[in-house]
Amino acid sequence: MKETLRYLAGLAGPSGYGSNSTAEQVTEDFSCMVPPHLTAIITGATSGIGAETARVLAKKGVRIVIPARDLRRAAELKEEIQKESPQAEIVLLEVDLSSLTSVKRFCTEFLSLGLSLNILINNAGIFSQNLEFSEDKIEMTYATNYLGHFLLTEMLLEKMVETAAKTGIQGRIINVTSVIHSWVKRDSFRFNQMLNPKNYNGTRAYAQSKLANILHVKEMARQCQARNARVTINAVHPGIVKTGIIRAHKGFITDSIYFFASKFLKSSSQGASTTCYVALSPQLEGVTGKYFADCNESSCSSLANDESEAQKLFKQTRAVIYKRLGQPAV
Repeated sequence: MKETLRYLAGLAGPSGYGSNSTAEQVTEDFSCMVPPHLTAIITGATSGIGAETARVLAKKGVRIVIPARDLRRAAELKEEIQKESPQAEIVLLEVDLSSLTSVKRFCTEFLSLGLSLNILINNAGIFSQNLEFSEDKIEMTYATNYLGHFLLTEMLLEKMVETAAKTGIQGRIINVTSVIHSWVKRDSFRFNQMLNPKNYNGTRAYAQSKLANILHVKEMARQCQARNARVTINAVHPGIVKTGIIRAHKGFITDSIYFFASKFLKSSSQGASTTCYVALSPQLEGVTGKYFADCNESSCSSLANDESEAQKLFKQTRAVIYKRLGQPAV
């Protein structure tokens, strides 16, 4: 109840920021402390909070790499950003996150550029009311929101570890998730059923993918700490934002409820604030495996905190990805 009241009132938490804070505000306060020559990959950056995240980080001098399925829209965003920040360096590369082959191709292409990599923001997400399958024959929401980002992180982690070792600047990975991960019950979180559901429900599939994003954070944080890698990984809940995903959800709630709820929705700038805070704040040096909301550390569900569940999901995910790619999981 306290968190709800704080959200509605826009009260600041321990970080000094709250639900009303914008991405511009949270980064302005420590802009002079942002290291130079950072490079960030941001998925889902052609619209919504991803586009706002890209705009704000570029304004702070971060080189932005945008993996996009729609390169025309990505080029338009690049032009918009460079109008505001003429010195911004924006790199566009094609990817379809629902396709494991496409993700692998993107990573190979990015690594061939010889760029450093300091920040990886796994932001892209879809919501589908109807059951659809990816080219890998995996349910589309799970393939895009979770599996694509898992492989992206897997293939780029060593570059991040290498960059951190060379520069002395800690690498940061951010998985954008959702508070509705807490709706998922343990008995409905079955890996094979999520790959190929028999009774599909769009809201459940979305919530399961977001729970998987947090479990990925928990296990990756454990592994990075075990090898003393200077890379952190955290999950962020951006809040309920006025984006295309919310419009897609409109089918399962009445128009009147949507109209009322929309009065409490965040703007894209407010929604991007937590991602930007976790990406750049010097307060979070060394903080890993945590869940953030409204620019403050928060609590996730008990299932999302289950270490054994995180390890099991990680092993199952690697096995299915490399099987689909036709190569052994090393």
